[in-house]
Amino acid sequence: MALIDLPWWGYGMVVLGLTHVTTAAVTLFLHRHQAHRAVSLHPAVSHFFRFWLWLTTGMLTKAWVAIHRKHHANCDTPEDPHSPQVFGIRRVLFSGAELYRAESKKGETLEKYGRGTPDDWLEHRVYGKYPTAGIAIMLVIDVALFGPIGLTVWAVQMLWIPFFAAGVINGIGHYWGYRSFATGEASRNIVPWGILIGGEELHNNHHAYSASARLSNRWWEFDLGWAYIRLLEILRLAKVQRVAPKLCLNPGKTRCDIHTVQAVIRHRFEVLSRFARSLQQTVVAEIQDLKTRAALEFQDRKVLAAVKHSLQTEAGTLPPTEREALDQALRYSPVLKTIYTMRQELTGLWERSTASREQLASQLEDWCQRAEASGIAALQDFSRKIRCYGSP
Repeated sequence: MALIDLPWWGYGMVVLGLTHVTTAAVTLFLHRHQAHRAVSLHPAVSHFFRFWLWLTTGMLTKAWVAIHRKHHANCDTPEDPHSPQVFGIRRVLFSGAELYRAESKKGETLEKYGRGTPDDWLEHRVYGKYPTAGIAIMLVIDVALFGPIGLTVWAVQMLWIPFFAAGVINGIGHYWGYRSFATGEASRNIVPWGILIGGEELHNNHHAYSASARLSNRWWEFDLGWAYIRLLEILRLAKVQRVAPKLCLNPGKTRCDIHTVQAVIRHRFEVLSRFARSLQQTVVAEIQDLKTRAALEFQDRKVLAAVKHSLQTEAGTLPPTEREALDQALRYSPVLKTIYTMRQELTGLWERSTASREQLASQLEDWCQRAEASGIAALQDFSRKIRCYGSP
């Protein structure tokens, strides 16, 4: 006999509500609070989320945080615990939870990446010692409240995070969607409205500014998790530690200085993304012209994909066929070679850690001068915009 009797749509609303609390616990507590320290949560809120995750997932905070941090440190490489670029999209999407469990058993992963997570009596004597007890308690609660249909409610709760977090975010979030930032790996924003998964849909934004408590970046993007954080701030139950900095422009600047360098380095993923967007039409036009000037062995579509891909990521990460197509295009086209070389040099700017800020400013100014002397209109225009970057 059920304590609560609802129409069919009422059970649907209950399921959405219960699973959304779990989603909020993952994005606010595990992700933004524990893994990245982007927001501080009141102890009462923090522990509620810990308790709720024990009931609905059986996940340990240390394991989730460690695996996520390792993902960031080795993104889309063979050391990434759940990259669709390595394991394939089908395996990550439908078996992401298995990849998570396999990685959670590696003591070196937990030791290296799981520091700073809860290490109290409850973690050792309750949550860690009896990880499946909470799931069993949740089953009893659901059946007691809703009767036999409570089994279905419970089953959806148990499948929600393994599919949406371990599958959709880790899989589709590195396979399909749009990119606002050229982060050097395959992260994507699935949709611009982060509602169903609490803002985690904005995955490329997160990889660009991983320490930001707000995952939305463009004015037309929406991060529901950020709305929850702001509400908790009003209630004095949370405190934002960091958000992504805003790019400041000074139209009156005509030379690169240390403030330009600081802005370029701080916003390097956005700079590279703007570079790619600025040069895209030039690249397309050059490849179309290249078809009439050179007998390419590769189809122009493959060459175009390779060159466009090289604007978004490092050449060393390109598949062999794309790398070969790119090399061929660069041999035939001085314009494409100039664009490619200037992009690589710009990337190298923030890799020269031994240079002083003054030296970097001089190197950036030299880069801009050569860009403006290249004769490529889009590259000249991009260089003039770079000069306008500054500090707030």
